Amino acid sequence: QAQLVESGGGLVQAGDSLRLSCVISGGIGRIYTLAWFREAPGKERSLVAAIAFNGRKTFYPDSVEGRFTISRDNAERAVYLQMTSLRPEDTAVYYCAAARLSWTIRRIDYQYWGQGTQVTVSS
Repeated sequence: QAQLVESGGGLVQAGDSLRLSCVISGGIGRIYTLAWFREAPGKERSLVAAIAFNGRKTFYPDSVEGRFTISRDNAERAVYLQMTSLRPEDTAVYYCAAARLSWTIRRIDYQYWGQGTQVTVSS
């Protein structure tokens, strides 16, 4: 059973940058999409970035397009989220997730989840 462990969250000021990391251990299969989701208080968990297994396709919603960058290192079994120009509305618990597909952005396809890391952006 795969385990995903996030790190890198914290308290920052608006306009700052932050880099989240997620390392995968255990069996997850050979091909998988990786993604970052976030969940703010009172809101549903939503996708903020996804990257295909080969790294050649990515997806970002409009809310983070141009500010967030997802990357992965298959050799290290890791995924990263570089966040810049952070805003108070980016405050949430951020989760990394994996889906045993070469590409998907459907939340229902993600079978493996980390425990989450808190990101708080003060104004």
